[in-house]
Amino acid sequence: MISRSLVLRLGLGQLIGWGATYYLVGVFAPRIAADLGWSLSAVQGGFSVGLLAMALASPAVGRAIDRHGGRAVMTAGSLVGAAGCAGLALAHGPWSYCAAWVVIGVAMRLMLYDAAFAALARIGGRDAKAAMAQITLLGGLASTVFWPLGDALADAFGWRGAVTAYALICAASALLHIGIPNGRHAAPAPDPKADAPEPVRRGSRRAAVLYAIAVALVSALNSAMSAHMIGILAALGLPLQAAVWIAALRGFGQTGARGCEVLFGARLSAVDLNLLAALMLPLGFAAAFGAPLMGAAAAFALLFGAGNGLSTITRGTLPLALFDPATYGSLVGRLIAPSFLLSAGAPVAYALVIERWGSEAALWLSLALAGGALAAAIGLKASAR
Repeated sequence: MISRSLVLRLGLGQLIGWGATYYLVGVFAPRIAADLGWSLSAVQGGFSVGLLAMALASPAVGRAIDRHGGRAVMTAGSLVGAAGCAGLALAHGPWSYCAAWVVIGVAMRLMLYDAAFAALARIGGRDAKAAMAQITLLGGLASTVFWPLGDALADAFGWRGAVTAYALICAASALLHIGIPNGRHAAPAPDPKADAPEPVRRGSRRAAVLYAIAVALVSALNSAMSAHMIGILAALGLPLQAAVWIAALRGFGQTGARGCEVLFGARLSAVDLNLLAALMLPLGFAAAFGAPLMGAAAAFALLFGAGNGLSTITRGTLPLALFDPATYGSLVGRLIAPSFLLSAGAPVAYALVIERWGSEAALWLSLALAGGALAAAIGLKASAR
C-alpha cells in the first residue's frame, strides 16, 4: 500500500531534485560562461557530461532499487547531488567543472523520476500507476520554482553563491527519502501450468523498442529546452526577464496536465495518454515561431510543458503494462539508458545549432524530434490494437 505521506514526500523530493540539478544549467549557463570566459556550448557540455554519467549509471541503479529498495538509493542521491553542486560552485577549470557534473549526473539517476518510479513499482506493483502520476505534480513545478529562485539568488550572491544554496537545499531533501519503505509488493502466486514468465511479455518487444525510441526523443527535447528555452525566447525578441518568466510557465503546463491526468486519467490507457502527450509537443514548437508575441511564447511554454509532463507519467506507467513489475527497475534501467545518451548530446548540439544558424533553426530541429516522438506514439497505439 502506497501512503499519501509517501507520495507527498517523494513529490517534494522530485521538485527539489529536478530544480537543484537538472534545471540548474538552464538559468546559470550565461553567467557561468561570462565568469569563466567559455562559450555557451562549452558550459552546456558539462550538463551533457552529467547526462552521460546518468546513462552509464542507469542499469546499476535500476538493479540496486530492485534488490534493496528506494530508501538507500534515493537518500544517497540527495547527498551525492549536494556534493556535486558544492563541487560545481568551487569549479574554476574544465576538469573540475566536468568532474562536478559527473557527480551531479550520478545523483540525478539516483533520485529523479526513474528512481522514484522504480521504488514505487517495487512497493506497489501495478497499483503504483496512480502514485507515479501524483508525484509528478510537484516535480513539474521544479523549473517554475527554481528558475526564478536561481535568477534571484544569482543576482544577490553570484552564480557560485546560488549553486551553493542549491547544495544545501539538495542535502536537506535527503530527509524526504529516509522514510521510503523497503518492502516489496507481493505478486500473485504463479500458475504452475503457465509458461515461465518473461521480463517483457510475449508480443510486446516491438512496443518496448517504440517505448525506448519515444522516451529517448522526448528526453532529448526536455534536456535541450531545459538548457536553452530561456535563451531561445530571448533570441526571438523577448526581454531576458520576460523570457525567464515565460519559460517558467512550462512548469504550470506540466503540473496542470498532470493534475488533469490524476483527476481523469483512469479513463485513458497509458498508450492513449502517451499519444495525447506526443501530439502536444509539435503543436507547442509550432506556436514558438510566433514569438516575440507574448501569447505565442506563452502557448509554446504551456504546450511543451503539458506534453512533456504527460510524457513523464507515461515513461513510468507504460512499462507497468508491458513488463513484469518484479523486474521493473533493472529492465527499464536498460531501456531508458539510450535516452540519457541522446539527452547528453542535445544541449551541446542545440548550442552549436543556435550559434551557427540561430534560434529558429533550433525550433525546426525540435519540431522534427517532436514529430519522431509522435510517430513512435502512433506506432505504440497500433501495437496495442
